[in-house]
Amino acid sequence: MPASPTDPCQFTASELLAAYASGQLSPVEVAQAVLARIARLNPLLNALVLVAPAQALASARESERAWQQHRQRGTPVGALEGVPATIKDLILTRGWPTLRGSHTVVADQPWDIDAPVTARLREAGSVLLGKTSTPEYGCKGETNSPRSGLTRNPWHLDRTPGGSSGGAAAAVAAGLGPLAVGTDGAGSVRIPAAFCGNVGLKPSFGRVPAYPLSPFGTVAHLGPHTMSVRDAALMLNVMSQPDPRDWTSLPPDARDYTVGLDDGIRGLRMAYSPTLGYVRTLHPEVAAAVDRGVQRLQELGAQIESVDPGFDDPLHISTGLWFAGAASIWRSLSDAQRAVTDPDFAAQAQIGQTIDLARIHDLTMQRGALGSLMRQFMTRYDVLITPSVAIPAFNARLPGSAPMNAETMLGWTPYSYPFNLTQQPAITVPCGLSKEGLPLGIQFVGRMFDDAMVLRVARAFESVCPVARPALAWSV
Repeated sequence: MPASPTDPCQFTASELLAAYASGQLSPVEVAQAVLARIARLNPLLNALVLVAPAQALASARESERAWQQHRQRGTPVGALEGVPATIKDLILTRGWPTLRGSHTVVADQPWDIDAPVTARLREAGSVLLGKTSTPEYGCKGETNSPRSGLTRNPWHLDRTPGGSSGGAAAAVAAGLGPLAVGTDGAGSVRIPAAFCGNVGLKPSFGRVPAYPLSPFGTVAHLGPHTMSVRDAALMLNVMSQPDPRDWTSLPPDARDYTVGLDDGIRGLRMAYSPTLGYVRTLHPEVAAAVDRGVQRLQELGAQIESVDPGFDDPLHISTGLWFAGAASIWRSLSDAQRAVTDPDFAAQAQIGQTIDLARIHDLTMQRGALGSLMRQFMTRYDVLITPSVAIPAFNARLPGSAPMNAETMLGWTPYSYPFNLTQQPAITVPCGLSKEGLPLGIQFVGRMFDDAMVLRVARAFESVCPVARPALAWSV
């Protein structure tokens, strides 16, 4: 049975902020409830690799004082004051080790730097709970690693939550905090959000500053996992604040992404491409759910045209650049470190070492042509609609379970990696369940820099297809 709607673990971030403002809930009681839930469910899910109860409760007490002063004297509070959140274990967090799912990282060293997104969440008053699991160096679209083991999907414990932000997605779906920060280099926010029935946003590249920059280069974005589209907009407001350490970041954007969120989609022009012109294998239940989603958008007044963007499968571009990035990490490791790496990561690095400079240049030029094509294509449309992932969540498995090549790495998620190459904003929202009760996702891809539009369309869709919560996680 689902939990009572009065359970604070079921509140979205937006609902928590309203409850704090009215005095209905306090940050301390919410933190206590979420920490108790983590203690109960994380042994099953392995979504968090580090939990810091004492620090979280201390932060919650500070937020409680801030809200008391706000209610009494009108003093300002942070944009996410008292809202629990988790950080993916690829992202630097002051006072906590960032182990990247890898035995190659030494835990016993100073951890005195916050990445930009971590710093912004602290400044906004968020209560940081801990770090979420990732495959080694975020190297694949499922979440397992030699260091942290296997992470499971709260909808079905035998299934993967996806990756590489699988811990973040599993945590949000299971009520282990309403907000989580993930990274997305080829779909790593959107894949697990789709598999776990969450909202997952990959903002325009550079919209969310990063430090240090990813070894996988300018395909790597940071983005929010949330229980609602409004929460994603709230989180983007905070995450997008400038940080001078990222020289690739976009100019500061002072807009409030919650403004205009409920403007609806009547009259908007949308392209619908269920296969992008090259996808050969699309699960029929995914196809049917996305088709139904498109019909709902038409009922809301959107003008939708079935059309393919006109590019060939860029899998070789994405995996070629990715494997080259893995090789760059590999070259920095000692023989002893290499011996304890994930066999999937090691295989990627071995492939990457066969890619020479001429090949990297060719791939970069092909990527540029794809980006130009999509900039031109999107002049005719407000968003492009696709499935999020071609299949529902597959069985969770240990590292090294399948031979590593381009097809096994990303061939099953053909809708995600093209838009890392083009750097466009893209969001996944749930669009139904499979016959097995697994979440299915629909993706909205926007014009470069138009993050507000993908949020607006996603919010309209969410209004007619609400996000469900996994019954399994709420019955334990």
